[in-house]
Amino acid sequence: MKPFLKRLLDRATQPYRAGGRFAWYFARGKLSGDPVFAGLLELAAIPDGARLLDLGCGQGLLASWLGAARQLYEAGQWHDGWPAPPRLSAYRGVELMASDVARARAIVGESAEVVQGDIRSAPFGKADVVVILDVLHYIPPEEQEQVLLRVREALLPTGKLVLRIGDAAGGLRFLYSNLVDHVVFFLRGHRVAKLHTRTLAEWRGLLSGMGFRVESLPMYKGTPFASTLLIATLGEER
Repeated sequence: MKPFLKRLLDRATQPYRAGGRFAWYFARGKLSGDPVFAGLLELAAIPDGARLLDLGCGQGLLASWLGAARQLYEAGQWHDGWPAPPRLSAYRGVELMASDVARARAIVGESAEVVQGDIRSAPFGKADVVVILDVLHYIPPEEQEQVLLRVREALLPTGKLVLRIGDAAGGLRFLYSNLVDHVVFFLRGHRVAKLHTRTLAEWRGLLSGMGFRVESLPMYKGTPFASTLLIATLGEER
């Protein structure tokens, strides 16, 4: 398993070398140290053929990761214990920071779209899957709800939201998560701001009230954080 993940990491981060030391080191650190990226593949959280909307996409790590996974699969180098990685029919990323947008555009090329904008107001278009990883707690609660309502509107009738959040009831893990959030936010050039968090039960209740069926999975393996992945699905249960 480790050689496979190393090969996937090398393939996903190679394009960032052209973006400078920070871009490459950040990509290597995030993709190797954050369990959510491997988790999305292992869980088959993004279906084949999906139109993917990536909100707060940063420098395009998810797009590069999924693209590298597909390349390995098609080259016959995929891990036997995992489902086939998705072949996206479209990718649209939305990111606030201009520097990250530039890096992401260089990575995805003409095969995908990355726009600079605020997820509270940027056009979403239509999508089969919306991914929001560790983003919503940077905006106030009422604006979180408005973003989620806009996501629901953007999703097709059987669409899926993949949302990672920090559980405010997570004790010391949660406090450590907040500390690291502030440091990373500052290093990426953002003004350090108040974090607007909720408990897992509150996030589940909010999404259920919007018509989603919600599954929650711990997503902090190997880290000291209090992260949880929520897979929220529209449509009737089959």
